[in-house]
Amino acid sequence: MSKTATHHPAESSKPTSAPLLPADSEGSALSLRLKQYLKPQDIDQIWDGYRFAYQAHDGVVRKTGEPYIIHPVSVACILADLHMDTPTILAALLHDVVEDTPITTDDIKEKFGQQVAELVDGLTKLDKIEFQSASQAQAENFRKMLLAMSQDVRVILVKLADRLHNMQTLEAMKPEKQRLIAKETLEIYAPIANRLGLNAIYQELEDLSFQYLYPMRFRAISKAIKAARGNRKEVVSKILESIKQQLTSLNIEAEVSGREKHLYSVYKKMAGKTTSFSQIYDIYGFRVIVKDLPGCYLALGALHALYKPIQSKFKDYIAIPKANGYQSLHTTLFGPFGTPIEVQIRSKEMHNIADAGVAAHWLYKASDAQLTALQQQTHQWLQRLLDIQSESSDSLDFLEHLKIDLFPDEVYVFTPKGTILSLPKGATAVDFAYAVHSDIGNSCVAVRINQDLAPLRTELHNGDHVEIITGALAKPNPAWLNYVVTGRARAHIRHFLKSQQSTESGHLGERLLNKALRALHVEPSQITEEHWQKLIRDYGLKMKSEILTDIGLGKRQNVMVAHQLVAMTDDHLEKHTKLPAMSLDTITIRGTEGMAVQFAQCCRPIPGDPILGFINKDKGLVIHTHDCPSVRKFKLDPDKWLDVEWEPENQRLFKTNLNLTVANQPGMLAKIAAGIAEAGSNIDNVSVEEADGSAYANLFFTVQVQNRIHLADLMRSLRKIPDVVRINRTKGNQNGGSTKGNGAKQSSQ
Repeated sequence: MSKTATHHPAESSKPTSAPLLPADSEGSALSLRLKQYLKPQDIDQIWDGYRFAYQAHDGVVRKTGEPYIIHPVSVACILADLHMDTPTILAALLHDVVEDTPITTDDIKEKFGQQVAELVDGLTKLDKIEFQSASQAQAENFRKMLLAMSQDVRVILVKLADRLHNMQTLEAMKPEKQRLIAKETLEIYAPIANRLGLNAIYQELEDLSFQYLYPMRFRAISKAIKAARGNRKEVVSKILESIKQQLTSLNIEAEVSGREKHLYSVYKKMAGKTTSFSQIYDIYGFRVIVKDLPGCYLALGALHALYKPIQSKFKDYIAIPKANGYQSLHTTLFGPFGTPIEVQIRSKEMHNIADAGVAAHWLYKASDAQLTALQQQTHQWLQRLLDIQSESSDSLDFLEHLKIDLFPDEVYVFTPKGTILSLPKGATAVDFAYAVHSDIGNSCVAVRINQDLAPLRTELHNGDHVEIITGALAKPNPAWLNYVVTGRARAHIRHFLKSQQSTESGHLGERLLNKALRALHVEPSQITEEHWQKLIRDYGLKMKSEILTDIGLGKRQNVMVAHQLVAMTDDHLEKHTKLPAMSLDTITIRGTEGMAVQFAQCCRPIPGDPILGFINKDKGLVIHTHDCPSVRKFKLDPDKWLDVEWEPENQRLFKTNLNLTVANQPGMLAKIAAGIAEAGSNIDNVSVEEADGSAYANLFFTVQVQNRIHLADLMRSLRKIPDVVRINRTKGNQNGGSTKGNGAKQSSQ
């Protein structure tokens, strides 16, 4: 019975793959490829795999109506072009067998061995799991793919070949599906191919994605490039000939070729620089391949003598290779007629790696140390992604981090020991710290860049020498998330903050629950482990700490949990059936609870202010002043608020806002800042209302004080400064902004 495979895209009636021919056919495209590099016994084993896959998929057709076997054979052909080993070719032929047919991984292991079975298992998609959304299913798929990649990088090579053939045959899918698959390819698969150095596959995936995501732009640029190819043919030929003559005259043996930029790179350049196609002169580039490394620099000198170089457009990827192992000299020259010429200069070995990336290990059997280093770099990259995965709380978080990590425009910086680290463009000192080690990142407090102290948010540049200064008691700051760019740093910071919030919320939740239990005349010690275990089972959770954290975060009501625990205690309800309505004790606020207790920015309460506590889902306990306008709507819902009070002895500093009207004279800001410092306070933020030509100006300060008495002393000392006309404590989320219109301004104390 014939059925259509719906999960694999299929496009054209002219597949780029091998035609369906008998396994022993000499004319098979796959056979021709395999004979170039494999032994006869290996080829025989591959044809066994072909026959096995053919029988398994017998009767199944693709969207185009072609036999399904066309797809795995095409994937095998792509990998054979990379001269991949026998297990990889077999895995390509069998990669859909386990998912789509009754055949199991054990069957493959029995017939083709452990290695092939593991590769196929790594490629087999997730079982049918119920996900909340399609994006979550996609994200979970990538997590599984990453785990398989970390075991054996050949898994992702087969996966990329599989995606390439699906993209080559995408036309038969519906337009919405085409766009969805093309977007995923452009965001994930093409960058992975680039990261692994598979240049040809990377460029084709980008161009095919571009074709389906932006069909009109694709056609317009294709047409423009064809026209330019004819118009510029004479110029390109002249440049090519002059480069060849220059190198020959200096006895430099080299292969020189012209190359056309792929469509998507032209589009990116046009979009990035918002220029028209006519202004893009470098759709043609030139490649010079010499026999060894010294020849690269000799050729560079020869070309700089022929045409003047553009100084800012030279990059030496030989001395400092890209993270994917790519090595080359890039230079841009002023060519004839003022046309910029892009030239890449590399050795034959570098060219092999530039095309095949990590696959060069199989494509070019060599003991070259550079290949070994490339394998190690790839393994380290995969290990970093695994670290990010372990720190990410869910699949969508991980997918976000993966996308960040896959789009680096690299910056190369040096550690104090002279080791080169590759970071994405825009990376800061915090990104560098986490790239060195997660412990360094978690405890960094300052940085020296080129021997000079600098803020942690400082953006790094090529060649910077970076030294991180750590502190024993330091911990990540939530503000770091505003400027870190690497997935590794972001994942570690979020993981730390969530762990810290969970711990602090657990402590707060325990305090809230204990208060509720005592209001029911039950001491917390009366609740046994047996009671807790029953409640944990009822909630479908694993640990007591999860319940306490949920209470602290406001996700569960402490009163309800207390009632459920009390109901489990022996004869408690019988003894206390006529108890008066419960009254919760007041919660004491120390100010040192960390992230579990937050002080509302709308009113910025300080010790001495009458306060109320509100349970806010995900934020935990939020403290407001009694008269804060934001809390009026909550007062009608008693389940939402708690009675709270300040701990009498409190030494920490709290933020509050001040609004000063002063004479508009030079030096006023300095005088006020000095007055704040003398009063033992600290300035957290300051801003000045835009000048309107008046004789007076409004200054807005966020200052840190211990309590209302400290604030009153501060305000009295500031009033003594000449030319301070008025001073008020203001309420409202005013970080340097006016409080007009929020109805939150208070009169001065």
